[in-house]
Amino acid sequence: MALPVAKVKTRMWAAGNSRLARPSNWRRQIRQSRHGGFTLLELLVVISIIAAASAGVVLALRDGTQTALDRDAQRLAVLLESARAQSRASGVGVRWQATPAGFEFTGLAGPPLPTRWLSASTRTVGTASLQLGPEPMIGAQGVELADESQRGNSQATWVRVATDGLRPFSLQSLPGSKELP
Repeated sequence: MALPVAKVKTRMWAAGNSRLARPSNWRRQIRQSRHGGFTLLELLVVISIIAAASAGVVLALRDGTQTALDRDAQRLAVLLESARAQSRASGVGVRWQATPAGFEFTGLAGPPLPTRWLSASTRTVGTASLQLGPEPMIGAQGVELADESQRGNSQATWVRVATDGLRPFSLQSLPGSKELP
C-alpha cells in the first residue's frame, strides 16, 4: 500500500491570484523593485536647472567696464552716422566735439541728438573733434574712447570709433594695451 503524498500549500502572491491576501506594503515593494534609477524626464529637469543656473553665473561675471565701453562706442558710431546723414540731407556741416560732461553736435539742423555717455566713466582720449559733412566723402577720422576708472592701469582697454571717409563709422579695437594719460 502506498503512502499518501503530503500536499504542501505554498502561499504565493501573483497578479490575478485573488485568493491570497496581499501584503500591506505590496505597492511600495513593486515600485522599489522596478525603480532602479532616474527616469529620463527627471534627468532632463535637473540638467535644465543646472544650465539655467550656470548661464546666470556667466552673465553675472561679465566684464562690466569693457561691456559699458563697447556699448558707448557702438552708440557713438550710430549717433555719428545719424549726424552725418542729417548733414548731407540739409547741406550744412556738422561738427562733433567732446566735452568734459559728454559730447555735443554743432550745426545740426535736424532733431537734437543725445549728448551724454551711457556710462559715467567713459571719456575720450585727448581732444577729439570730428567734421561730419556735408560732403558724402569726408576725410579719414576717428575718436578713441577709454574707461576713466582704469586711469593708471597698464592693461586699460581702449576702443576706437573711426571711418575711412567713405564707409560708416565702426568700432575698432586697438592692438595691445596702453596706459591712460
